[in-house]
Amino acid sequence: MPSTIDKIKSELTDNKGMPVTITTQLGRKKAKQQKGILKEVYPSVFIVELNDDTFVDRVSYSYTDVLTENIKLEFGDESVVE
Repeated sequence: MPSTIDKIKSELTDNKGMPVTITTQLGRKKAKQQKGILKEVYPSVFIVELNDDTFVDRVSYSYTDVLTENIKLEFGDESVVE
């Protein structure tokens, strides 16, 4: 797991435009998985365009979500950012 927000930003910038699987922790052993594409990387947040069968939606997350492990990101088959 990257230990600083700067390292997280750097890894996300390197993977911009790549398919990503997001695992969101919902609490008490519950998690939700979504697939999408990392679209934008901004100074405070990053944007993921979700691919669903019925619609396309965009969500944003802060880098602290990754740092505190509220979400985990997987690019391709490897876990890059946890």
